[in-house]
Amino acid sequence: MATIDLHAALSDCELFRGLDADAIESISAICEKCRYRAGEEVYQQGQPGEHLYIVIDGKVALERTVTIGAREGRVIIDTLGRGRVFGCWSTLLDKPHTMLLRTYCQTPTTILRFRGNELRRLMLEAHQFGFDIIERLCLLLRERIQSAYGAMEKI
Repeated sequence: MATIDLHAALSDCELFRGLDADAIESISAICEKCRYRAGEEVYQQGQPGEHLYIVIDGKVALERTVTIGAREGRVIIDTLGRGRVFGCWSTLLDKPHTMLLRTYCQTPTTILRFRGNELRRLMLEAHQFGFDIIERLCLLLRERIQSAYGAMEKI
């Protein structure tokens, strides 16, 4: 991905939208572009996590396996497209994390991936930048919790 495309993708992302060019440049330095085929998993529920992901194009399903008594079922919490973020949020707090969902691509998908601890380092170096990210993160997590509650009502 050309540098300008990377900057445009980060600027369009729900977590980074509205940040200045210097912040976008810093974030771009820690990103890696990954491509997935339709049906391919990004990560599995229960595995350790350390990355955050941004969908550049394609669709990613967030799926939770739940056990109720002797029954096990799967529920799709949300489907994410361009500019949406998912992954291991607690790495921003320098805490280990076990993934609570399985994520897989519903279509061929391009994703930017970066380690949460690298974003944390950037956040600690520039406190206003860090505050801006945490503020956006709170709003995103509220939205995800609402989606999860809605999905669980289908069980």
